[in-house]
Amino acid sequence: MVLADLGRKLNAAFSQLNAAPIIDDKALDAMLKEICAALLESDVNVKLVSSLRQKVKAKARAALETGPEKAKDASRRSIVQKVVFDELVQLVDPGVEPYKPKKGQTNVIMAVGLQGNGKTTTCTKLAVHYQKRGFKSCIVCADTFRAGAFDQTRQSATKAKIAYFGSYTETDPVAIAAQGVSKFKKERFDVIIVDTSGRHKQEAELFQEMMQIGEAVQPNMTVLVLDASIGQAAEAQSRAFKESADFGAIIVTKMDGHAKGGGAISAVAATKTPIIFLGVGEHLADLDRFSPQPFISKLLGMGDMQGLMEHMQDVAAQNPDRQKEMAKKLEEGKLSIRDWKEQIQTVMNMGPMSKIASMIPGLPQELFAGGEEDTGRRMKRMVYITDSMSAAELDSDGACFMEWGKDGKPVTLSWRVTRVAKGSGTSVREVEEVLCQYRVMANMAKQAGGKKGWLQQAQKLGAGRGRGANGMPSPAQIAQVQRAMQGGMKGPMADMMKAMMGGQDMPDMEEMQKMMSQMGMGGGGLPGLGGGMPGLGGANPMDMLKMLGGGR
Repeated sequence: MVLADLGRKLNAAFSQLNAAPIIDDKALDAMLKEICAALLESDVNVKLVSSLRQKVKAKARAALETGPEKAKDASRRSIVQKVVFDELVQLVDPGVEPYKPKKGQTNVIMAVGLQGNGKTTTCTKLAVHYQKRGFKSCIVCADTFRAGAFDQTRQSATKAKIAYFGSYTETDPVAIAAQGVSKFKKERFDVIIVDTSGRHKQEAELFQEMMQIGEAVQPNMTVLVLDASIGQAAEAQSRAFKESADFGAIIVTKMDGHAKGGGAISAVAATKTPIIFLGVGEHLADLDRFSPQPFISKLLGMGDMQGLMEHMQDVAAQNPDRQKEMAKKLEEGKLSIRDWKEQIQTVMNMGPMSKIASMIPGLPQELFAGGEEDTGRRMKRMVYITDSMSAAELDSDGACFMEWGKDGKPVTLSWRVTRVAKGSGTSVREVEEVLCQYRVMANMAKQAGGKKGWLQQAQKLGAGRGRGANGMPSPAQIAQVQRAMQGGMKGPMADMMKAMMGGQDMPDMEEMQKMMSQMGMGGGGLPGLGGGMPGLGGANPMDMLKMLGGGR
């Protein structure tokens, strides 16, 4: 990831501050030296870095001097860290609100930028983004300079099922742009995205052409598409585009590569223009909304709960009726194998695990590094196994996969397990583990649901909305939810949790964080996804199923 290295270096600087016995000018200077070196290595403009250093130093000293004379070092650390955080946010936040398309009217967006920065791909991503949110979107290809530009637009737009306009015969980009916008306005499209030729500030004729296209289509917003690898040239190029096209927003592309990305920050400061999206991959859905505070929060390993919730809502919005039905079942404490399978597929649709991990506070981004393929493969095998089940088996609670004794307890596995294993090309052991994992989730849903379940108790305690920083739950809320969970888990699920905790009750948050590093999560892939349940020393899944009640 493009900014992972910068994030690690900034975290190292904070760690250095935390390790300092006394928070004084010497400790502050040492931390600032590390932070400034990290920003300079990431191609952030030297003037911006120098300004940041002076501001942090002045504000930190002022805050420390005005505070209590004998303030604890922990409080002084928090003060310094908050000052640094606020100044880093200021680097990427010009304080200007970008244009937001409105439904019921035509919104024309024109994309400009240098050659090879990914404008054509970004235009399609942008159209897909707005289409998912209920806007009728389309693309006009006004790039007649690059051979194959219209073919690329046609192919990507067809794949995304987005309307497009262009010409193989017309050579005047101004005429194409005017015709396309006029056509789509008559057809009442909400968002019309005009893709233009790539150009740089030395090409006066192309800059003139860009201004003529702007006059012809009268865009509501002009977007500068900027490559994350542009480096120190960002400031001069962005100033030139600002003077000619007066763009109102920036989209930074290729953020999934090894580019340093600091040039984009320099462009924001030079033009006082906000970044609105980050291109984080080649797929059409790989366009992330940019928000300054959550961005810096993720960079420093503090997570992005707001972004995580928005991402989950976007996934849920693709099938809202099914999600409502699922929520109702969970509230009632019911979860069939089919419901569980759909939840696995929803998680898979959310994107790479490393991306989700970066949004969760306290969870290191490198947790899933190098294990993406392994995790994805395990989750796919789980889906293959459930695909080999009949409709009746999918809608069951898993009890049909067990042979039952006269005392109503599970005795052994039924013939169905062998059949599913053969049909899915997996082993009986893997099917056992999948059933075991399903039972864990089903029992959790059962304990959480209902009027007396811990889910209802947690909601009553106000845990639905975080009262801490950046929308995160406060320590008091976390403690309340823990107490509700401990009181709500009974029977096999409580035994299961005790077994996982070595005979102890559920630990507090600090203990859980310590345990995470000991649960085999560092080797890539989620624990318990086809590799045995964590913390149970590779216990036999059959024994686990008996412990969990086997579905009754």
